[in-house]
Amino acid sequence: MRVIAGSARRLPLKTVPGQTTRPTTDRIKETLFNIIQDEVPSCRFLDLFAGSGGIGIEALSRGAKEAVFVEKEPRALSCIKENLAFTRLGDRGRVMGFDVMRALTVLSQEGQPFDIIFMDPPYHELLEKEVLTFLAASPLMGEDTLVIVEAALDTDFSYLESIPLEVRRRKEYKTNVHMFIGGTKGE
Repeated sequence: MRVIAGSARRLPLKTVPGQTTRPTTDRIKETLFNIIQDEVPSCRFLDLFAGSGGIGIEALSRGAKEAVFVEKEPRALSCIKENLAFTRLGDRGRVMGFDVMRALTVLSQEGQPFDIIFMDPPYHELLEKEVLTFLAASPLMGEDTLVIVEAALDTDFSYLESIPLEVRRRKEYKTNVHMFIGGTKGE
């Protein structure tokens, strides 16, 4: 795994050993950032279920103003911190070693919306539904916030009909999907 583009281009990133995380492949990461490249410079980026931090670090490398990494697994937290130090992007990165819902509560109390929120939760545990429901009613989502969910290809997103969010785009890969979600319906 490496940084694809920007100030830390080509630098290798450490990954968490074992099966506790699923790093997004370089090819999928490149496709994702080709889609959102115009929104990344100067944005506030939130990387939930951050794993080794590859997505948030890619955003920082491409000019994000700030990235907040949320990960509760201790080995993954160490990996994020090492990757931020190695890429020299740590001055714009904030690492939160909390459960995602607790971190969202803390961040909501700070009251600053994010421009892009990325999440790659464990597959088939419905965590994305819990997070999206929370985000829809929180100050973390501004009018133009884009939420990107990486999920298993067979994940059911029909529940989005019952919360005030809309799917803007769906990008399918062999075994997973990126759902681009945003904008409160009716506003």
